[in-house]
Amino acid sequence: MRKTDRVKLLAAALVATGALTAAIPQAPAQAAAKEQFFPVMVYRTGAYAPNGTPWANGYVDYLKLINARDGGIGGVKITYEECEFGYATDRGVECYERLKGKGVTGGTAFQPLSTGVTFALTDKTASDKIPLVTAGYGLSASADGRVFKYNFILGGSYWTAADVLVQHVGAKEGGLDKLKGKKIALIYHDSPYGKEPIPLLQERAKMHGFQLLLLPVTHPGVEQKATWLQVRQQRPDYVFLWGWGVMNSTAIKEAVATGYPREKMFGVWWSAAEPDVLPVGDGAKGYSGLNFLAGAGHSGKVHQDIFKFLHDKGQGTGPKEEVGSVLYNRGMVSAMYAVEGVRRAQEAYGKKPLTGEQVRWGLENLAINEARIKAIGFEGYMTPTSTSCADHMGAHSARVQTWDGSKWNYTSEVIEADMQIIKPLITAAAAKYAAEKKVPIRDCAKDSGA
Repeated sequence: MRKTDRVKLLAAALVATGALTAAIPQAPAQAAAKEQFFPVMVYRTGAYAPNGTPWANGYVDYLKLINARDGGIGGVKITYEECEFGYATDRGVECYERLKGKGVTGGTAFQPLSTGVTFALTDKTASDKIPLVTAGYGLSASADGRVFKYNFILGGSYWTAADVLVQHVGAKEGGLDKLKGKKIALIYHDSPYGKEPIPLLQERAKMHGFQLLLLPVTHPGVEQKATWLQVRQQRPDYVFLWGWGVMNSTAIKEAVATGYPREKMFGVWWSAAEPDVLPVGDGAKGYSGLNFLAGAGHSGKVHQDIFKFLHDKGQGTGPKEEVGSVLYNRGMVSAMYAVEGVRRAQEAYGKKPLTGEQVRWGLENLAINEARIKAIGFEGYMTPTSTSCADHMGAHSARVQTWDGSKWNYTSEVIEADMQIIKPLITAAAAKYAAEKKVPIRDCAKDSGA
């Protein structure tokens, strides 16, 4: 055989080998085609880690459970990746940009657990057609799905939370009319998060004649002596606490030092978890706060499955004793919302990896009723949630819970926020946003979305 013939044969063999090699990666790619990617934004470090960590552990454990117990969502395995952003808005945006394109179909939905990051991502997620799920936080006006097509403030907003608190202290006084002449102080994290309830509280103050004292606290909230000096001087009848992380326990400690009765303090649902009261010791007894969606406890079927399929096999994300804490349970519910959004979307688009736009449709058509809650193991730990084109909140109730020194106990019945007061605020704020951002307002009668 001539040398030129040998070279030609070798070249042909290399081409064939190259073609075969190129074909080999297709098998893993085909396997990956049955995976749904969940980006997980966390802050396990920094001043807010004591609160961010149990939420993240509950969130990730539920994703793991869906794979271990159910084999994924409709046969589609869940993959996920965490991105640590330390509750810093700029780093949160970086995490979003890093994760949004991962997976076969891109990010399923983002849940930043940060109102500041929510504000920064709202335009971006709409442009990228990826849902932004903010269960119990974020932009209150985003409950209007006609304007905020990709935002889902599921389960409640800061306006519904503030409204429930006003109703509760009104009832304690013997009626909302008895709030006339009273003083209510809002001690709030000086950030978009802390400022969000102010419009609703100002509206309620006008309606009922109480004086609203606004007392901002600078991040991270460890220095509050000047704030509590004002409390001592102003002597408000009630204090509403809108804090996060170390700010919450610091506020309760300052209340003890000032002699302000904890029985007159009521926190939003992000200021009413175990990390907020345990550092205070006995001084936290009598402090109350809101709870929405899942309260504390681990008696649910979902908790038993978490133990059985994860922790008993050494595959839990955090410590076993953390399961059932307020923020752990809330993290599970947040993950459940995303999973149920995918499951609902599969009914319309098939049991395959779905795009963010397809998952958006599922989140906009949630119908998590009592029967569904029981089926997924959240009975006693979940509020029915039903969304639509116009309503991206789906539920708007809460209960008051009080710390007895060792555990949280419910001290009110379920209180529904007054949507006759809140809905006009939502509509006006959403219309203003639409005008400023030049966002078209959807006609829900014509927009099926699927």
